[in-house]
Amino acid sequence: MCHIKKTFTVVLLSLLLTGCAGVKSLDIFTRSVERQPLNLPKPTPLQLEQIHWIIITSANAQEVFKKLEAAGIDPVLYGLTDKDYELIGKNFANIRNKLKESNDILDKYKKYYEPDSKSDSKPDKK
Repeated sequence: MCHIKKTFTVVLLSLLLTGCAGVKSLDIFTRSVERQPLNLPKPTPLQLEQIHWIIITSANAQEVFKKLEAAGIDPVLYGLTDKDYELIGKNFANIRNKLKESNDILDKYKKYYEPDSKSDSKPDKK
């Protein structure tokens, strides 16, 4: 009886395993898909607030403070040396360069994903 169960089990397992042998091979077809437009808007330029600079020297300090008090403005002094003022200019130049770099990257992505219809649709190889 035990021998029959073992034989039956072996036959059943072999039928189950060979049942998967009839699967056909898959045919894979490739087709090119056009790139979708990015639709990324160009960043808008920053609209900065207008700042009024007052140059205070030892010769005009009292006069400037009196004018500010007369206008109802609390005269507070924030100081920069001429070297620090130059650093502010350098920092703004670095900010402008970084923004230009970011805009150039966006332009390259746009050119890659949305090439002109006149030119070759293949991306630049750089």
